[in-house]
Amino acid sequence: MGNEPAVRIAILYPGDYETRQSATVENNRFAQLFQALADLGVDAQPAVYHPDFWQEVSQQLLQVDGVLVWVNPIQDGHDRAVLDSMLKDIADKGIFVSAQPDIILKMGTKEVLYQTRHMGWGCDTHLLNSLEQMRQELPVRLAAGAARVLKQYRGNGGSGVWKVELAEQPATDTGVANPDLDTPVWVRHAQRGSTDETMPLADFFRLCEPYFTDSGRMIDQAYQSRLPEGMIRCYLAQETVVGFGHQAINALYPTPSGSHPGEAVQPGPRLYHPPSLPEFQPLKRKLEQEWVPELQQILAIPTDDLPIIWDADFLLGPKDASGEDTYVLCEINVSSVAPYPDSAVLPMALAALARTQAAQYRR
Repeated sequence: MGNEPAVRIAILYPGDYETRQSATVENNRFAQLFQALADLGVDAQPAVYHPDFWQEVSQQLLQVDGVLVWVNPIQDGHDRAVLDSMLKDIADKGIFVSAQPDIILKMGTKEVLYQTRHMGWGCDTHLLNSLEQMRQELPVRLAAGAARVLKQYRGNGGSGVWKVELAEQPATDTGVANPDLDTPVWVRHAQRGSTDETMPLADFFRLCEPYFTDSGRMIDQAYQSRLPEGMIRCYLAQETVVGFGHQAINALYPTPSGSHPGEAVQPGPRLYHPPSLPEFQPLKRKLEQEWVPELQQILAIPTDDLPIIWDADFLLGPKDASGEDTYVLCEINVSSVAPYPDSAVLPMALAALARTQAAQYRR
């Protein structure tokens, strides 16, 4: 073997061909991770990817022992179909891949909210498999007077996530008759820059129609009234919490009382913290000791197959009988978790090295 490093790991991220040609371990957002891997004796190299030159990337990956992947479900107008097929082929040859495409489909789509709705992080959640089912069921739930949050099966950056509620709230606790297609509703897209809009329910259904194409579906969740208290993002390296992100104002933050709907408060920054942050220790314990093992059991995911880095977003739910906070899962992100806290870098590097060495041994 001479002086060759024992382990070679590629970090794959999207870009054009010029970016690929000029890529170094320093000129990208993963510089800290490259350095951490180098400090462990790993030969880490950038692998800039685009569907237009996937064959060249594939040839590069066949020369390494492990691949860490950061590509969104929808990236620059492209889905991951070509990439995922390539990664499956790479993995079939014994090269370690994280996150594996089949693991992303198990835990990194919005359907996981429905599959785990009975867990301690669950809430009132429904799976909508067709637009017709949505037309039948959503009016019934809106009639109760509370807002709902509709989420497309697979997306990122708030795309395809909508808050919807009746524009005129019912006068009694028993709600109103089921709204018809002409009933006005307030809607808000969860993408940055979006504001509240008023439209007939029929128009909202038309907005959602594309989400059901090609076996698409949507998840319907109860809106969490404690959302103004902030969203907590928990970062995990496999089964271990390695940091937190806290965002006080997110894309569905309610419009202040007395404001015009178009004056919606826009999202604020996410602040990053180490896993030792005292106020989030109850959530950390629940995740590591209860919820991650239960998630693995429901989805049939061995610990060794959990991603090198993934995150789970939580809102505060209703307080329990003893006055303690509960937590409601909003989504799990697996495909492209970045940025992440500094505290996550070394655990990611250690996990990547261990998993790649295990794959080498099996080969």
